[in-house]
Amino acid sequence: MHIHRTAEQIAADRQRYEEHQRVGLEFSPKTLPTPSPRPGPVPEEGSVAMSRSIPGGWYTTLRLSRGEVLRLERQGPVSAVSLAGWAAKDTTERMNLPDTVKLQWTTELKKGRVVFSDMGRVMLSIVEDSAGAHDALTGGSTPATVAQYGDPNLRNTRDNMVLAAAKLGLDRCDLMPLLNLFAPVRVDAEGQFEWRAGMIGEGDWVALRAEMDLLIALSNCPHPLDPRAGEVPAPLEVTKLKSVPVPEDDLCRTATAEAQRGFENNAKAEG
Repeated sequence: MHIHRTAEQIAADRQRYEEHQRVGLEFSPKTLPTPSPRPGPVPEEGSVAMSRSIPGGWYTTLRLSRGEVLRLERQGPVSAVSLAGWAAKDTTERMNLPDTVKLQWTTELKKGRVVFSDMGRVMLSIVEDSAGAHDALTGGSTPATVAQYGDPNLRNTRDNMVLAAAKLGLDRCDLMPLLNLFAPVRVDAEGQFEWRAGMIGEGDWVALRAEMDLLIALSNCPHPLDPRAGEVPAPLEVTKLKSVPVPEDDLCRTATAEAQRGFENNAKAEG
């Protein structure tokens, strides 16, 4: 059914959009925090709830309770990681990267930014980040992207995520566009994706705080745009840190008007 919209309705919608954009930009931090130092500090004694290593080409799943922090550390070249996330209480609520980018007016997800669910709630806060080189646009590797290298032993993120979803009691239809960490993808002046290798380095790490109980899947496969994607990546170190109190002025919770509304939505759902 075609719905005819008048010029007045179109103009009113445009005005609402521009007002939303203005408010979002005004609330954006004027100066983002400096990157976290490389390498990351050794976790404090007693703070580690779990630690494991993901071999190159493989995957893992885990559960994060609200307030716990997921720390990921690169151990060598070609080490990227794709992440998928679901609300543990209701897995129909899942990570939504289009909304994450749109609501924060940027594709550059770095320290101080958050990751939204498809219900407008905040799932993860990026509380530490040494590179700011993460990709919310292109997705992970697939059987087709690795087939070009002619190595039958190369694994890919798509198949890994299907297996990871099954371990969590989910199906391939529950998968969403993936967040690729340590993947320096940017868009050039012609609108083409490019790989900016200089943005990442030895000792890079990122820490993500869970803002609700979550189910997480991680795949340690090379990004399809990485020039060395035909190589097996180095292991990825995964650490789960116990929750600690979050201050009222926490940057992730106050950086933008959209983040503030997201946390308000979290509080309403929890109440």
